[in-house]
Amino acid sequence: MKITLTSVFVNDQDKALQFYTDVLGFIKKNEIPIGEFKWLTVVSPVLPDGVELLLEPNNNPAASTYQKAIFEQGIPATAFNVDDIDKEYERLLSLGVRFVTPPAQAGTVKNAVFDDTCGNLIQIYQL
Repeated sequence: MKITLTSVFVNDQDKALQFYTDVLGFIKKNEIPIGEFKWLTVVSPVLPDGVELLLEPNNNPAASTYQKAIFEQGIPATAFNVDDIDKEYERLLSLGVRFVTPPAQAGTVKNAVFDDTCGNLIQIYQL
């Protein structure tokens, strides 16, 4: 068994695709129309055949309630590893990303949290 797909709920798939590709630097892997929505995934340019992130529409009431609740509690929906968190923090700031927590040391991990503009808080971390 292996993990090949994970997801985050988004309130706008097109806006999410723009943010996750143009700002975060991921690459679109799949965009398959499924009625009103689409099967929309992105991958890391470092691992284009690695784990896919599904930008899942939150049109389900349970999904939107969950997404809103964890956002309001300050809980990141997911986390991405970076090699140099300070450099990535500065790069994302220069692109207008709003951080709710700047890089901070937490034991052996340094992390920061930002708003993905699509209803989620996302953590970046450096081991």
